[in-house]
Amino acid sequence: MPMIDLSAASWTDVRDHIAAGDTIAFLPFGALEQHGPHLPLTTDTIQCAAIAARLADHYSGLLLPPVPYGETWDNAGFPGTISLSASTVTAICVDIATSAMSFGVTTLVIVNGDYGNRAPVHAAARQLSIAGSDVIVLDYPGLVEVGDSVKESPWAAPGLCHADEIETSMVLALEPDLVHPERYAAAYPELPADFGKRPIRFDTLSPTGVFGDPRPSSAVKGEAIVSFVVERSIAEVDAHLAAIGAP
Repeated sequence: MPMIDLSAASWTDVRDHIAAGDTIAFLPFGALEQHGPHLPLTTDTIQCAAIAARLADHYSGLLLPPVPYGETWDNAGFPGTISLSASTVTAICVDIATSAMSFGVTTLVIVNGDYGNRAPVHAAARQLSIAGSDVIVLDYPGLVEVGDSVKESPWAAPGLCHADEIETSMVLALEPDLVHPERYAAAYPELPADFGKRPIRFDTLSPTGVFGDPRPSSAVKGEAIVSFVVERSIAEVDAHLAAIGAP
């Protein structure tokens, strides 16, 4: 049976899909935050929604509509960024998972699209797991590894992807009409020694919001990145399902 997209399905479609034994669901959790002058505010949501869709297709699963907001306080200095509190992100995950489990979903895979969501989403997964629900979180497994292999530009910081060659390439592969190449400009801000260890607003570090160099980006690189992350995600989900003895 093919995967089913809840944004286009009827309730009877969902009922029949679950009755057939296809009970794994995928929830893309994105953000609405600045990604420099050349990428859309929806960059994180575009990326995680595409990865979740490919995973749902692979597993003949249920694809939930993406959550388009996340915890992105560090980008709050840029107009257009909308940030949720960490507790709200956790609550949204818990509520969606609880509701999905109530109609027959047995495993919920949260495909996290933004670094700021990591702590609150994992907190939700822990809370749900303690309550007996099967929830796992994917944080773009393999992204840094494939980034090292395709990038022509240096990292702004080890593993930091924000409006750089990696993210720009991914959006070029997924939604090219939303990219503005005429606005490409590299930015390598001087980062404090404790960057990533305390809350720091990005606008105090990079006036453009760019961390890296988008100029070498390409759709070919973007497809290679997305495909690799999907491959690694499948490996993580398979390992999880094997560990819990899922059929």
